[in-house]
Amino acid sequence: MEALKKIAEQFEIEGEIKELYLFGNGHINTTYKVVTDKNAYTLQKINKNVFPSPADIMENSVGVTSFLAKKIAERGGDVNRETLHFLKAEGEKFYVVDENGDYWRSWIFIDNATAHEVVTGPEMLTESGRAFGEFQRQLADYPAETLHEVIKDFHNTPARFKQLTDAIEANKSGRKDNCREEIKFALEREEAAGELMRLLNEGKLPLKVTHNDTKMSNILVDDSTNKAVCIIDLDTVMPGLTAFDYGDSLRAGASTAAEDEADLNKVWFSLELFEAYTKGFLSVAKDALTEVELETLPLGAKLMTYEVGIRFLADYINGDVYFRTKYPEHNLVRARNQFKLVKDIEDKWDEIMAIMHKYMK
Repeated sequence: MEALKKIAEQFEIEGEIKELYLFGNGHINTTYKVVTDKNAYTLQKINKNVFPSPADIMENSVGVTSFLAKKIAERGGDVNRETLHFLKAEGEKFYVVDENGDYWRSWIFIDNATAHEVVTGPEMLTESGRAFGEFQRQLADYPAETLHEVIKDFHNTPARFKQLTDAIEANKSGRKDNCREEIKFALEREEAAGELMRLLNEGKLPLKVTHNDTKMSNILVDDSTNKAVCIIDLDTVMPGLTAFDYGDSLRAGASTAAEDEADLNKVWFSLELFEAYTKGFLSVAKDALTEVELETLPLGAKLMTYEVGIRFLADYINGDVYFRTKYPEHNLVRARNQFKLVKDIEDKWDEIMAIMHKYMK
């Protein structure tokens, strides 16, 4: 712990360190809580295997949170509670590099707030929608083009489609014949897969700041009021489309089952949960979005689900080289699960659009 303490002390923390211990249950970065006699802080090591450009991540994160802090201060909010407040280290940098070449960062710890792993009902999903809608609203005029693309083509669905076709052609694992129906399903939707990127390239959709990991566990919820306090985990913040964040939230949030549920009779796209999230999201973000953005939000739900499905399928065909699996067919089960949701979204499209128009008014 002495080595960790020395790293922590290189940041502009207040007071003498009294406690330092592992905190949270994140799967990528390693996180500690630092308690001094004056305050509490989070200390985190960035996983450089997943994120090879930690300095770019920190430039994005500090830029976005500084922008948010100004907006929060202007309306009289709590700057240190409603957005992450990163600490400076030596040389005006917001990170420390240790002797192993690992990057560390620190921010003020937000107390009396919890990140929930599971959505417990429509009310929580509405609050999730409101939180990410507020994130979009406050960052609507941020110059998104100045952000680093920390993961190239992360939500470029045509690029993901090309990865699938490359996997099918190479058939490295010899599994292609095990998933003919799934391949057929994916290939039939090639044209639709490129719709959002086409609208972006034609200038019909604006480039925005996107979080790109809009799950419930990336929102701190106040323990007393059950209201969202702060969006966290900004590693994948980069330029994108509003439909990416909206759609990714619904991919998991509106599903009636976990993404690796093998019994497809349990897997449906819930209109009740879709409406709950949409209600919260548009209650704050509606006026910050263009008409084309609003109309294409549901397409984001379909394409983000399809995109994850083809990524699972490609990884299965490649021999499970990217996603962690528990059994040989795990990625294929995941792909089938996502494709079931895509088909259900397609079948319920008219009802989905009716709900969207209800909250666009």
